[in-house]
Parts: sequence; C-alpha cells; structure tokens
Amino acid sequence: MKKNIFLFLFVVILNFVNAQSITFISEKTNKPLPKVSVFGKDGSILAFSDIDGKIDKQLLKPDQEKFQLVYENISVATLSYSDFDKDIIKINDRVKDIEAVVIKNNKPAKYIFVKGNFNTYVTVNSKLNCYADGIVTYIFDNKTKKLKSTNVEQYRVFRLEDVKFEKKQTAMWDYDATMEVPDLKEVGNILDYKQRNSVMKELKGEQKDQVEITGEALQKKEFALFGYRFFDMKSILNVSYEKASNKTLRDLLEFNEIGFIKLKHKSEPEYNQLILYTNFYPTELDFKNDNDIEKVKFKTDNSDYTTKYWEDSSFPNMQTVFSSFFKDDLKEKQNKK
Repeated sequence: MKKNIFLFLFVVILNFVNAQSITFISEKTNKPLPKVSVFGKDGSILAFSDIDGKIDKQLLKPDQEKFQLVYENISVATLSYSDFDKDIIKINDRVKDIEAVVIKNNKPAKYIFVKGNFNTYVTVNSKLNCYADGIVTYIFDNKTKKLKSTNVEQYRVFRLEDVKFEKKQTAMWDYDATMEVPDLKEVGNILDYKQRNSVMKELKGEQKDQVEITGEALQKKEFALFGYRFFDMKSILNVSYEKASNKTLRDLLEFNEIGFIKLKHKSEPEYNQLILYTNFYPTELDFKNDNDIEKVKFKTDNSDYTTKYWEDSSFPNMQTVFSSFFKDDLKEKQNKK
C-alpha cells in the first residue's frame, strides 16, 4: 500500500514539474532548440532555453503581454502569454543557413588562427545594462590545441543612459567592466573538459552537434566582501561543432557562454541577478608559423573600429534587437578611431 502511494505521489510531482516547463523545438527537424531567448515587452530577457530546448514557464508573467523569441541574434516570433499554455512550441529556426568557415591555408603549421565575430552583454534583473560586439582572432597551438592568445581587432560598445553609481544600490550600477570577449580556452579539447561540479550533455542535431557544460558554486552559502554579498553562481557553456565530427577546432561552428551571479549590498533587502552573455561565431581558419597579429585593447569606455563590420549580413548584431526596445537610450561610446 505504501509503495503504491509513493508511486502515485511521484507521478503527480513529475507531471507538475513537466507542466512548469516549455520546450522549443525546430519546425524543420522536430529537434529541441537550445539558445532561444524570450524577451518581454520592456526588453527584459526573461528566459533562455537549455540544450533540451526547455525554459521555466514560471519566469514568464502575464503583465509582459507580448513576448519576442530571439534565435541566432534575430527575432523569429512574437507570442502572447496564452501561447505559452502549450508544452511544446515549434519555431522556424531556418532564419539563415550556417555560414561555412573559410579555411585560408591547409598546410601544417605551428599555430591555428580562428577569426570570427563576437558579441557580449550584461543584464541586471533581466534588463540590459551594456552591450559590445566586434571581430576577434584566437591563436591556438596546433599541437596541443591550447589557446595562446585572444586578439580583438575591432569593437564597439553601447550603454544605457540611466545607469549610475550609487555605492549601496547595486541594481543601478554600470557593469560594463564585467563584459568579456568570449573565452575559448576549452574549445580545442572540449571532450577532455573536466571540472568539479560540472555536468556535460551532448545534443546531436540535423545540422550540428552541441555540447553543453554546466557548473555551479556558492549554492548554499553566500560570500561576503567589503559589505557586498555574492550568491548562486552558475555557468552554462554551449559549443557547436560540425555534425558527426571529432569536435576539433576545424569543426567549430559556434561558442556561447552564460554566467550567472546574484549580488547585493548588505543594506539591500534583495539580491540582484546579474547575467553575462558571450557569443562567438567563427568565419575564418588559418594555419601560420608566426603569431604576430594587429590588435587593439578591449576597453569598454570607448569603441574602436575602422570599418562598419556590423553591416555584414552574417554578423550577429544583437544591438539591433536591443535598440528595438530601448531606442535612443542605448548609446554607442565614442569611436577611438
């Protein structure tokens, strides 16, 4: 009798948990669709689908009314709150074909150069705080596939006008200093990735294979420093490679990382949720015996570019998405050039 009651309760709980999640799937392949962002009407990023295509329905509130789904840096659908009553939502994910990475030189050499486009942005309590994008080249040792250097070539920076510094109001800070150029140190040996408290999952798709690595820290106890409290750190690393490949640098198609942390001053009643997004999309792969390259220093108090690289149709221009919500409040920092 006790066994039957336990089984019944387990089924009820399982159904309840499943009812709280929504799964995005590809309209073309019926496969789960990771990395779909759900924007509220005020521009807040309310949810981001995991490698199984799932989001937590409880993150969506009726007062947001209209929700934009953004996939591959492009808005792909606008839904009402009632549309999320379904357990599964199909999305037309074939917005654009996967761009082929140009291999400029195939001869054996000491270094591998991986050039591409990146963007990075920070949200505070789901709302955009700052944004940057640009062009970067990573240099790897061809023998070990370890990252030797990260070289930003051009970039631009945007900030919202209403951010300011109040020592005890961390929700109002400008977090531009936390923006990062994507860290690709693991992508050359992704299957050898080992770190305590991390979990790896793989998703084999019709066009590409994806690896998701998640990790957590400060889950049970906060960390205190100079009157500030830090809690609930998480990271989600998602790397895409050519379908059925060996997942080498030559097979790399896309890199995404999301970092979460909760922060507050000791005088604040509630934690603020900070989320850092970094994304990289390779365009060229080259083999060279020297590692000399022109680069600029990535400083978030200015932009630094010589060409309008963002006008290329293949560029991951999330600035366009954010500007549709924040209009002229999202200001570009002066170009150093």
